[in-house]
Amino acid sequence: MKITRISTLAVAPKFLFVKIETDEGIVGYGECLPDKAVIQAAAVQSFEHYLIGQDPTRIVHHWQAMVRGTFWRGGPSLGGGISGIELALWDILGKSLGVPVWQLLGGAVRDRIRVYYHCGGGTKEELVASAKALMDQGFTGLKFNPTGKQRVVEAPGTIERAVERVRAVRETVGNEVDVMLDFHGRVSPSMAVILEEEMRPYRPTFIEEPVLPENVPALTKLATQFKTPIATGERLFTRWGFREILESGAIGIIQPDPCVAGGVFETRQIAAMAETYYVGLAPHNPYGPLNLAACLHVAAASPNFFIQEIFDVTRLGGRAVKQPFEVVNGYIELPTRPGLGIDLDEEYCLANPMEPQVDHGRWFFEDDGSVADW
Repeated sequence: MKITRISTLAVAPKFLFVKIETDEGIVGYGECLPDKAVIQAAAVQSFEHYLIGQDPTRIVHHWQAMVRGTFWRGGPSLGGGISGIELALWDILGKSLGVPVWQLLGGAVRDRIRVYYHCGGGTKEELVASAKALMDQGFTGLKFNPTGKQRVVEAPGTIERAVERVRAVRETVGNEVDVMLDFHGRVSPSMAVILEEEMRPYRPTFIEEPVLPENVPALTKLATQFKTPIATGERLFTRWGFREILESGAIGIIQPDPCVAGGVFETRQIAAMAETYYVGLAPHNPYGPLNLAACLHVAAASPNFFIQEIFDVTRLGGRAVKQPFEVVNGYIELPTRPGLGIDLDEEYCLANPMEPQVDHGRWFFEDDGSVADW
């Protein structure tokens, strides 16, 4: 079997899919990080000269060639392109053998995958209503960002409003639901300490990205002052990007994202590294259905898996795929179809292209006009 063609589809609302065709008629689908989709698509196409004519089942070999054959390695753009290709290659391998990808990763260690959903709302009342709706649907975990844009040091009123949101959600859902908080790297280390201490009585399951992950010493210092577990990893790439943060002992939950961290096998290897440090796995995925599929296969085969992120209904597949996933009482059953287990509805994808303005970025600005982390 040989690769004959590689293409990408940028699909509304914000998906970037990869399609790899073979001379035996087997088609593999993958997904890239959709941010700056034009750049991601160019990264995918840049590997055509190497991949066309190659055996698609030599996945690790091709991954090594794409990563190590480039002098300037890593980063979201190149990493996203390689990751999307890698997902599609696993899809081809599973389909060629007639088995789901998790079977090729050593078999399943669980029967179903627990998932959590984001709740939100501009007001505290809207947030509480969203949380209650998720609990009524059977979810046992939810996540939200209690803070808006943050200055280096914030006023007491800002802190109190953020804490009040956490208190209101905890009182709504009770103590049997995991309430996860995402600071989104917006908060300075000094403010993160204050916020965690104030929110601690409401028992958050973890605080995600209390500060940006590239400053490992800052995360390590926070870990000595927090009582709440720290989660991070969505902005890290390959196992080498995760090594230092795991060695630091600062985190309780690792959050690699298959569509940017390196793909299915790289995410499984990161999970295995984390297991040796007694760190749980909660793969990141606010993106599309093929990346979710990759997460589910890794979760199925990873003993230290904790919970899987989903973002909204469209991320489960919607009309973009032929067999969307279904959440039942907060769980998704193991995929049983060969490969990643879902195929694109290409007719729908071509008829619903991603809007160009979606790809331009999003910005937060402080009251004085300076740029803030969003």
